[in-house]
Amino acid sequence: MPEKQPRIVLVAKPGCHLCEAARATVARVAADTGEAWVERDILEDAAMHERYWERIPVLLVDDVQVDYWHVDEQRMRAALARRA
Repeated sequence: MPEKQPRIVLVAKPGCHLCEAARATVARVAADTGEAWVERDILEDAAMHERYWERIPVLLVDDVQVDYWHVDEQRMRAALARRA
């Protein structure tokens, strides 16, 4: 049986100061809620680069964009409270 993908995806890139702040928020909320998360490097994914390059960091929950540039903790928690 294939492994379930995490509900939370952070699209980011190395050396991005906004990404560092977003990463900390995502890690904190994920730990609080018990949800798994994954970070995708925009430099390693051509489709994500084309779609999001002007907006990083980008937060996706259940494949829906929740935030960009700044990850709002309350918006993230609200998105996680909804089930896909």
